[in-house]
Amino acid sequence: MSLGERRKKEKDNRKHAILKAARKLFFEKGFKSVTVDNIAVGAELSKGSIYLYFDSKEEIYVQILITENNDFHKRMINSLQKEASASELLLDFARIYIDFFLYERELFRIFMAFMIRDNQMTLTEEQNNSLLRITNDNIQIIAEIIRKGVDSGEFSSGINIRQEQNAIWGLLNGIITLYLFTAAPAERANRIHAIVKDSLRIFIKGLKENQNQPGFGSSFNCQNNQLTQTG
Repeated sequence: MSLGERRKKEKDNRKHAILKAARKLFFEKGFKSVTVDNIAVGAELSKGSIYLYFDSKEEIYVQILITENNDFHKRMINSLQKEASASELLLDFARIYIDFFLYERELFRIFMAFMIRDNQMTLTEEQNNSLLRITNDNIQIIAEIIRKGVDSGEFSSGINIRQEQNAIWGLLNGIITLYLFTAAPAERANRIHAIVKDSLRIFIKGLKENQNQPGFGSSFNCQNNQLTQTG
């Protein structure tokens, strides 16, 4: 290994250590409570070393969110390759989405904080756009599944795909929000999965039956509609 390759590997290892330590701290204590000093201690680096790789705590936070959402996107792309009906794919999307957040509640909390702009952090335009882009990529997977259902004749041709994707996105996040932080831990997973499955089945029935009418989900709204404006 050349000197340049060794230095690059060392830099990558340090950056990975920073992100790993920050992820653990953010999910345990919440974004507001964590400082760059805390992250430096967790990564076993000096505070100055942190700033060699990241300009701020916000930048570290954004990188973690982007990485987590990229991982989810890869899982969903793989799931789409399965031979299954659009209805089955929607239920599968919901199951994976719930499991993605179920055991990392703080990840869901900070993701929702970004979506509703609760001002607990100040992001640059580039950071904001990066998060919007990867979020849109995940929302677009719902649209692709619905479009597959329309093309195959499984779903009605008159539905508004944008409205329905927003409705499903809102349904998932709403139910997760309702029970992720309130239900007893022992029953949390089963309750969320059961309610989402029942709700989606009603939704899917509407997608199949409401020819040339707004779908069941058109009464819902994505909590932050600008998330889908780039699609």
